[in-house]
Amino acid sequence: MRVLLLYPLFPKSFWSFEKTLALVDCKALMPPLGLITVAAILPQEWEFKLVDHNVQEITESDWDWAELVIISGMIVQKNDMLAQIAEAKNRGKLVAVGGPYATTSPQEVETADFLVLDEGEITLPMFIAAIERGDRSGVFRSAEKPAVTETPIPRYDLLDLTAYDNMSVQFSRGCPFQCEFCDIIVLYGRKPRTKTPEQLLAELQCIYDLGWRGAVFMVDDNFIGNKRNVKLLLKELKVWMAEKGYPFGLTTEASVDLAQDDELMKLMVECNFKKVFLGIETPDKDSLALTSKFQNTRDPLTESIDKITTAGMQVMAGFIIGFDGEKSQAGDRIVEFVEQTNIPLAMFSMLQALPSTALWDRLEKEGRLLNSAANINQTTLMNFVPTRDIEDIATEYVNAFWQLYDPAAYLERIFRYYMKLGEAKNVVSKRPSWKTIRALSLILWKQGVIAQTRLLFWRNLIQVLLKKRRQLEIYLTLCAYLEHFTEYRFIVREQINTQLANYIASKPEAEKVAS
Repeated sequence: MRVLLLYPLFPKSFWSFEKTLALVDCKALMPPLGLITVAAILPQEWEFKLVDHNVQEITESDWDWAELVIISGMIVQKNDMLAQIAEAKNRGKLVAVGGPYATTSPQEVETADFLVLDEGEITLPMFIAAIERGDRSGVFRSAEKPAVTETPIPRYDLLDLTAYDNMSVQFSRGCPFQCEFCDIIVLYGRKPRTKTPEQLLAELQCIYDLGWRGAVFMVDDNFIGNKRNVKLLLKELKVWMAEKGYPFGLTTEASVDLAQDDELMKLMVECNFKKVFLGIETPDKDSLALTSKFQNTRDPLTESIDKITTAGMQVMAGFIIGFDGEKSQAGDRIVEFVEQTNIPLAMFSMLQALPSTALWDRLEKEGRLLNSAANINQTTLMNFVPTRDIEDIATEYVNAFWQLYDPAAYLERIFRYYMKLGEAKNVVSKRPSWKTIRALSLILWKQGVIAQTRLLFWRNLIQVLLKKRRQLEIYLTLCAYLEHFTEYRFIVREQINTQLANYIASKPEAEKVAS
């Protein structure tokens, strides 16, 4: 069986970083870990070809070669995912779809022949059996959550490693919390399941043997959901990293209660974790409680962020506007919080109801859902009727995003943050590659010569060289992100304002007068 694995396009988004990735001659941030895991579970006598549409075009020879097309992706990729399903069907190919988007919205991908939903360790063997019987269609689901201790090493050999800025590995699935708007607990449950330390180390050894050096993203939605097992991993991982000379800088996602565990933070830093993404959502405690994000209300958020920062890990954070019961000027409060904590990368968006979440179910019962078929990212208007005027929320959102990524404000914020970031551990002096030299030259040219903020850039850079030179690479990476955000804030403003104008124009005249 010749299997074409297709990964759909991502639209321009907060995380797409096209201009930043161009500095280091990469085409995408991360590879499709789900699809290469699928390839590892399927019969290994089958032939596989991976096409990541974010990296390369799908050619006629790719279509001609394939006997079966497997497509997986997230809701943000839905437009290209649906387009590629149609392309494959038009060419008479058998098509199987799976992944998060298909699992939560199977009715939107039912034109595919096979729907392989939920977690593949259970449903892929059902699919394989159907293929071997000669079936030409089927839907495979399972409410059971598999142990991941038998999950094979993903087929990293199918990737063009040079196309990516990060490699990806996964240690756990599931999250113990119950945030109303989150689909992670819908997809993977509230009981975190982990691989063994030996499994994770074998995956790291695999990408090491393939020649990968640099950034590795631990894609767990809450890496510390099972703290006991995480600590067992970290104690072995720090030995492996030391023996290999710290070949990887690690990034992951975690809940803010990481700050309550000094031992855990110390172990993560010793294992060369450089960044951690936290779901802060909002500094408004009433909104956090209403959306069941109680873990963010137990300790002052500013203190938690400072603890993680001074421990030596760079905090990235997500923020949301539009919660029920939210008071006006929420956008200003988020900007104030980000400036107070100096968080460099603040992912900011309007609240969206994701399919199958508790929020989705509640809003559906209340008759408040709007365009359930819309794509969902940072440039999408809310898909439900909020408790305050959507025009006010959208205006606050656009204004806040614009302020957060004003070039001067951003450069000042990352400089302040960098100066309080804990000292880097495990810094290994290496001869810079040509890619690194090229990226550095481009940053110095774009921000030190062309940009209107060039004087501020040089003033801060000189301070960095004088006071914290060992972490220069981290600081310049933060500067490089500005290449993306300078453009992306215009995209956010244009697209949200356009959608808002269309929304206002579609309102009945009586509502326009009343508002």
